[in-house]
Amino acid sequence: MSINKYYNLAKNTLYPICRSLTGKGTKKTLSIIKNEFPSLKIYNVSSRSKVFDWNVPDEWNVSDAYVLDKKSNKIIDFKLNNLHLVGYSIPVNKIINKVELFKHLHSLPKQLEAIPYITSYYKKYWGFCVTHKKKNKFNKKYKKNDKFKVVIKSSLNSNGYLNYGELVIKGQSKQEILISTYICHPSMANNELSGPIVSMSLINYFKKIKNLNKTIRFIFIPETIGSIIYISKNLYDLKSNLIGGYNLTCIGDERQHSCLLSKYENSPSDKALIEAYKRLRIKYKKYSFLERGSDERQFNSPGIDLPITSIFRSKYGKYPEYHTSLDNFNLVTIKGVKDGFKVACKAVNILLKKTVPQNLVLCEPQMVKRGLYPTISTKKANKITQKYMDFLQYADGKNDLKDISNKIQTNLLSAKKIYITLKKNCLVR
Repeated sequence: MSINKYYNLAKNTLYPICRSLTGKGTKKTLSIIKNEFPSLKIYNVSSRSKVFDWNVPDEWNVSDAYVLDKKSNKIIDFKLNNLHLVGYSIPVNKIINKVELFKHLHSLPKQLEAIPYITSYYKKYWGFCVTHKKKNKFNKKYKKNDKFKVVIKSSLNSNGYLNYGELVIKGQSKQEILISTYICHPSMANNELSGPIVSMSLINYFKKIKNLNKTIRFIFIPETIGSIIYISKNLYDLKSNLIGGYNLTCIGDERQHSCLLSKYENSPSDKALIEAYKRLRIKYKKYSFLERGSDERQFNSPGIDLPITSIFRSKYGKYPEYHTSLDNFNLVTIKGVKDGFKVACKAVNILLKKTVPQNLVLCEPQMVKRGLYPTISTKKANKITQKYMDFLQYADGKNDLKDISNKIQTNLLSAKKIYITLKKNCLVR
């Protein structure tokens, strides 16, 4: 089964790679995914490019990083675990004392065995991360004025690039479903690789289906800045064609299923996901949009207003292993990933089958010239014409036929007939 294949690919090949918003690790990750799916397109965006209120960060790469004590013992080594280095650390090569070292040493006092994941993308900084147990050991072993050599062989290239990947499975309609996941976190399984595992499994599943009635677009992006870049480059098409979609992250453990719906909890993708949970008889937890924290933030932003829903098992920030070295493949299991895949796949399948009418005319259309309105105006109301107009009011890309039939107080069969008539007259698609 393909899920097993992509799970093992992530566990054995992708997991050790040092990824960040930019750099060789992210490029390598995309190349590995492209090797599985040659139709994946990889895009380059120049460092320091302006995207809305943001600028693309310089391309960051690191070849080595470590700390030596006064006896030249390597007490912290990036090569043993890439979480040991604060992401986007600047180059360093200097001798410092224990006090200064501890100012740049991060740990988690409540999780003695966990290495934290720390980054400083947009402010120059350097630092290391260790377990709190190890930090306590250093504190006892070394004196205040003991010297340490700190070496970070990193680079920040203003002429570099940010990379992201996109794969499109074309359907019979221009209407699209967007599946978004991110590829910027190093050596974390649930918060990072579970999303790409499920996305690759979905690609493998849907590419085999003939005559898809909607297009499915998959993107593999760095979190936050990646979605902002993607939206800035594709907003018109997304606004025109997108009926819904899903952000996939933290979807591979075996704990409770959960989700975060779009901002107003009324999009086709929201409804399809809730229906998927019900059909699969899965109990789930729904988080408030006020608890957002992944790329659903960008897609649902004012002026963007794209109906993207997030699917999780354990939501980011809500499980103890989050953003630590404990987020590994003991936490993320094949069963967990398969169950996450089932939910996402069922939701996409439901969304594919939904008819979501989109009004093609601004303001009310001229119905007389289409033969859909009496040529002579009288006091007597024309009920069928009123139903046409009511239907068009709710054909805003947020409601499927069943929703519209309920809103305009007619049965589903009548709503289908109205839809067919309006479609023939090029008023909806």
